[in-house]
Amino acid sequence: MGFASAMAVAMAVDVLVGWPAGLFARIGHPVTWLGALIHVLDAHWNRNTDAPALRRVAGIATALLVIVLAAGPGWALQYALPSGWSRALLIGILAWPFVALRSLHDHVAAVARALEAGDMTAARLAVAQIVGRDPATLDEAGIARAAIESLAENTCDGVLAPVFCGALFGLPGIIAYKAINTLDSMIGHRTGRHQAFGWASARIDDLANIVPARLTGLLFVLIAPRRRDAIACMVRDARRHRSINAGWPEAAMAGALGVRLSGPRIYHGGIADEPWLNEAARDPRAADIVRGLLVYARAMMLLAGCLVILALAVPALT
Repeated sequence: MGFASAMAVAMAVDVLVGWPAGLFARIGHPVTWLGALIHVLDAHWNRNTDAPALRRVAGIATALLVIVLAAGPGWALQYALPSGWSRALLIGILAWPFVALRSLHDHVAAVARALEAGDMTAARLAVAQIVGRDPATLDEAGIARAAIESLAENTCDGVLAPVFCGALFGLPGIIAYKAINTLDSMIGHRTGRHQAFGWASARIDDLANIVPARLTGLLFVLIAPRRRDAIACMVRDARRHRSINAGWPEAAMAGALGVRLSGPRIYHGGIADEPWLNEAARDPRAADIVRGLLVYARAMMLLAGCLVILALAVPALT
């Protein structure tokens, strides 16, 4: 809680600035730097000729190395900063790149705009930026469903979870979380290449998101226009999701909007027969993405408000 004020600063800077395209063109982004490191380790340590047990050990070493190399500089920087409000401000600015509040909104809003304009080609291109399923197979309902699911899940992965870890541990906490999440997104897959090597990354990510995922669902419930439906759907359907964590924010969002999410979809040419969340509800449309973005914005304002209250309530720790 001592770093709550710093995380509020990080959220505010991200809303105001985002990550400028010019800056990205010049230096990339801290997450892309992490991705480059993971790619190198995957290429050199994940050998097809090694036995699965050896590849699992190499994957454990990869995960631990990436997390330590990411969090270590953050700890050193934080240790060197002065005390008081200037420390909170500087930590918040340094933590800003690891909060994807604005970019998540912008990516999902791009899908909504294309669908509302009736431009299915643009909508499929936009949704392909945020989900892994084959966009060519998606109709309007499928595109809207994918966008809303991504919005719900990435509210946790991109905003609440890193802010939660940052509020607990400061700069090394938020950076370590982003390292964990990037590891999972790159190598934590149940594919032939990463089944063993990515095992540790996937398990660590599951553990890191247990509390944040449920808090994200709770935030959606608290500001939902259909609060009773949101909590009923979350309690009933969250555990039906293939992920032990993603089902909580997705089910809460499905109930909040009165639409059904998840369900069968196509990944890499194969059909994933996933269960529905809020199955009896209607399919979502473009307007529901806009409504979902409003739920997201209100949830983020509530999160920021909670951080400010914590910072004011425990001034000695901030």
